[in-house]
Amino acid sequence: MEVDPPAASLPLQQDLTCPVCQAIFQDAVLLPCSHSFCRACLRRSLEAKRKCPVCRADTTEEQAIPNRALTDASESFIKQSYKNQSQGQNQSRPEAQCCNLHMKPLELYCEKDEEPVCVDCVTLHSTHRLLSIKDGVPLCKKELSFRVQIFEKKLETYNKMVHKLSNGVEYVKYQAGQAEKQIKSEFERLRQMLYTEEALCLRSLASEEEDKINELEMCIINTKDDIADLKKLIDCLKKEMGDDDLPLLQKFRELKKKAHWTESDPNFHYDSLLQMGKHVGGLSFNIWKKMKAHVKYQPVVLDPNTASPWLSLSPDLTSVVGSPERLTVPDNRERFDPCVFVMGAEGYTSGKHKWDVAVGENPKWTLGVCKESLVRKKKFTLSTNRGVWAMTLSKGVYTMSTSERTEVKVQQRPESIRIKLNMDKGEVSFWDGASAKHLVTLEHKFEEKMFPFFGPGLHTSPMVLPAGKIAIHTS
Repeated sequence: MEVDPPAASLPLQQDLTCPVCQAIFQDAVLLPCSHSFCRACLRRSLEAKRKCPVCRADTTEEQAIPNRALTDASESFIKQSYKNQSQGQNQSRPEAQCCNLHMKPLELYCEKDEEPVCVDCVTLHSTHRLLSIKDGVPLCKKELSFRVQIFEKKLETYNKMVHKLSNGVEYVKYQAGQAEKQIKSEFERLRQMLYTEEALCLRSLASEEEDKINELEMCIINTKDDIADLKKLIDCLKKEMGDDDLPLLQKFRELKKKAHWTESDPNFHYDSLLQMGKHVGGLSFNIWKKMKAHVKYQPVVLDPNTASPWLSLSPDLTSVVGSPERLTVPDNRERFDPCVFVMGAEGYTSGKHKWDVAVGENPKWTLGVCKESLVRKKKFTLSTNRGVWAMTLSKGVYTMSTSERTEVKVQQRPESIRIKLNMDKGEVSFWDGASAKHLVTLEHKFEEKMFPFFGPGLHTSPMVLPAGKIAIHTS
C-alpha cells in the first residue's frame, strides 16, 4: 500500500526529485551549470544531445561531479518516508521488500533492467518485458547456473595447467642436468686450463635454472590462488542461488557483476624454459682463445625449446633426427606441434650470416629461415606469406616456399646445403655446400627477427650442422 508523505515533506520531496525521471535522486551528480540529475538519467540524456536537460548548456558526462550531499539527503528521505508509512500501518515489512520510489511491494521483475519493480513502475518500464517474481527467478538461476558451469570447466583447465607447469619444473631440472653433463664433458676435454671457465658457465646455468624454476613455481602459486578464488566464486554463487526468490532477484545485478572472471588463463610464459643454446650451443667457440686447437665453431645450433616432440636433438644441439615415438616434453609456447620443425637458437636482425646443413640421402627435408612470430601450435603451409623462406625436397622435386611453389632445377643432388642470409639487403640464398654452386635466391624486406629453420622429416638419418671454419686475425 502506498502512503503519501506528510504535507510538510512535500516541498522537500520536490527539491529531491530528479527533473528527468521525476523520481527521488539516485546517485546524484552536479553539472557546472549547478543543475543536478540522477547519474543514469544524465547519461541517457547526454547520449541524445550533449546539453544540460534543464538549461540546455553545453556539457559532457566527464564534467559531472558526485553530489554526495544530495544523494545522502535523498536516501534519508526515502528511509524516513518508509518509516512513516510503516508506523502508520503498524507493519514490519523490511525496507528491501518495497519499491524505493513508490513504496509499494515488489511484485514484478524487469528482464531488461534485471531488477524487481512494483506495479507503479510499469510506466517507467513500458518498453521492457515484465515478468512475475515467480517467472523471473528461473531466468536468473539459469543464467547463474550457466556461469557456474563455465567456471567449473575453467577450474578443471586451471588444475590441468598446474600439472603441466609442475611437469615443466621437472623438465627444466632435466634440461639443467643435460646441460650440466655437456658442460662438464667439454671442460673435461679442455682440462685444467678451463676450470675457471667451467665454473663460470656452471654458475650461469645454475642461476638461470633457479630463475626459470622460480618463475614456473610462482606461476604455479598464482594459478593455485586463481583456483582458490574460482572455488570461492563458485561457492558464493551457489550459496546465493539457494536464497529466497525475491532476495535473489534483488541481488541479481550485484551477483551478475561479481560473476565475472577477468584473469587471463594460465600458460607458460614466453621464454620459460632454459636457453640451452646459451649454455651448450657453440660452447667450445666461446673459449677458443685459450684452447683454439680444440675449438669447434658452430655458426648455428638448434633450439630444443622449439623442437617438435617428434624430433630428437643431439646433446650438443648440432644434429636432429626423427623420433620413432613422441617425446615427453613441455607444451611451451615456443615449441612446434603438430608440425615437425625446429628453429635455430639465435635469431638475426641485421648483418650477414651463413651456415651449412648436411642432408645426406634423406628423401624429404626443408631448410631456410623463418620469422620469430611464425605460428607454432597448428598446421600451416610453407610459404613466404606465412613467414617461411625455405627450400624443400619432396618426392625428388626441389621447390621454394613461394606462394606459387616455384620448382628449382638441380642438376646433381646436393648432400649439403649452404644457406646465406643477408638481413641488410633482404636476401636469403641457397647453395650446394660441396660445389659452392648457387641454387636460388629469395628477396624480402625482413622487418622482424629471423631464425634458421629446419624440417628434417621423420627419417632415421640425422640432419647435421657441420662445424664452421675458424679464421683468427690479429693486428
